[in-house]
Amino acid sequence: MPKLSHWTLCLSMALWAGAAAAAPSIYTGRWTVADDKPTFSSKGLFYKTIDVAPCGRDYCGVSVGKNGACGPTLFRFLAKTVAREQGLNGHGRWGSATKNIEIFGYKEDGQPRTLVVSLGDGHNFNDRGGNMPMFSATYRPVGTGRCTAR
Repeated sequence: MPKLSHWTLCLSMALWAGAAAAAPSIYTGRWTVADDKPTFSSKGLFYKTIDVAPCGRDYCGVSVGKNGACGPTLFRFLAKTVAREQGLNGHGRWGSATKNIEIFGYKEDGQPRTLVVSLGDGHNFNDRGGNMPMFSATYRPVGTGRCTAR
């Protein structure tokens, strides 16, 4: 076995650690609504296809329009919350207003990744006490996200 220099060993370990730290989150990529015939309001249309990708030290969701045109930034989450992979709570754009947003990403054995996005006035959208989301959709991955936050 060849003998490695101290610097070669340090560089190899740094590259390995960087690759491990840069592992994509279950949330990253381009996502589109999984419904066969989805219907959208004018505000909800921004959420038909979204790119979720790192933006600085955070993760952002950017609307993707027709022909892949990048639209407005819809939401932003701290990278440390994304790393936990247990669902994200924050705020999302809804027209000119800001609403609460919940995003859950998951992958079941033998199934593709799935993303569920819900927007509304509450953070506990499972509660029947008036916190029903005004928008909720299930997404499927359709590739690598290319849009970045503005």
